[in-house]
Amino acid sequence: MAEKRDYYEVLGLQKGASEDEIKKAFRKMAMKYHPDRNPDDKEAEEKFKEVNEAYAVLSDPDKKSKYDRFGHAGVDPNAGFGGGAGGFDGFGGFDFSDIFDMFGGGFGGGRRSQRRNGPMKGRDLQKTLTIEFTEAIFGCEKEIEITKMVKCKTCNGEGTAPGTSKHTCDACGGTGQVTQVSNTPFGRIQNVTTCSKCGGTGQIIDTPCPDCHGAGAVRKKVKIKINIPAGVDRDSVIPIRGQGEPGTNGGPNGDLYIVLDVKSHSTYKRNGDDLYLDLPITFDQAALGAKVSVPGFNETYSYTIPAGTQTGSNFRLKGKGVKNPRTGRYGDLYVKVIVEVPTKLSSKDKKTIQKMANDLSDKAYPKVNKFSKLKF
Repeated sequence: MAEKRDYYEVLGLQKGASEDEIKKAFRKMAMKYHPDRNPDDKEAEEKFKEVNEAYAVLSDPDKKSKYDRFGHAGVDPNAGFGGGAGGFDGFGGFDFSDIFDMFGGGFGGGRRSQRRNGPMKGRDLQKTLTIEFTEAIFGCEKEIEITKMVKCKTCNGEGTAPGTSKHTCDACGGTGQVTQVSNTPFGRIQNVTTCSKCGGTGQIIDTPCPDCHGAGAVRKKVKIKINIPAGVDRDSVIPIRGQGEPGTNGGPNGDLYIVLDVKSHSTYKRNGDDLYLDLPITFDQAALGAKVSVPGFNETYSYTIPAGTQTGSNFRLKGKGVKNPRTGRYGDLYVKVIVEVPTKLSSKDKKTIQKMANDLSDKAYPKVNKFSKLKF
């Protein structure tokens, strides 16, 4: 088993990358190696899994912190940080049977053949789902339709026609591998290869299922309901366990990963758990101060603007942002005041403003008067 690559390297990032950088990098790499875009590329499939694994760690603050301090050992339950030893396969992530296989079988030959014939998890899938801004804030339930491989109902995934069964491959004896012994100047060397007759399954199907043609699975459109928690954001990933493609040899189904894309809002902007809003106010509200209503989602907040408020001023409504789906804490709502200057004035309006301007003392505009006296 090859040594795991650095998670930051997998996503093409430098250590210490921000949450947004990690999300953007994941989205780019996941799209690049998505199985649907690379249907016959096994290397792309492995890289897709590697990208998902890296994002699962780096997108979680607690796991990311442990990984930054201790590397892979910090997030590996078999490495001493999570408790428990994993035998030879769990020793530092190295598989000792790979050493034995280098020498043509030997001690590792039988063990390796059992693994190839043993249960294998099905392929993981990924789908992008676009939701509304408010759906991301409050959560929602969605139903999606995907086309994927599912277990054949006719043969119950066995691949054989009803009333028939598989039999052990006579070429490999059910191991899925054949061993060839060669005499060399260095002695006898064993070479273990996949059995060509059964394709490494160890079993032969004489009468394939008429619906799946021996594959044990058929391609079908399925509908899946998804519960989206409150507070998710763009590039959030929701794993749906067991909704990937079926496993082989009795192995579990793969998983389905839903990557969210959130539509923008006409009024609000979002950064993490915080919300941002531009609030227009009138000249008299800014000059004299006023209690204003700040529109929120499902409720309205009241805020008193102090007299003399300038356009571009900001104030914060603590805890009125988005609920974090992991911590349960709420972000803040930041409101930027925009003083609206009237553009459509009647003759009466113009006279009123002119009279007000004439009546105001120089002290009303200290910055304007100070600037007008500057000499260049």
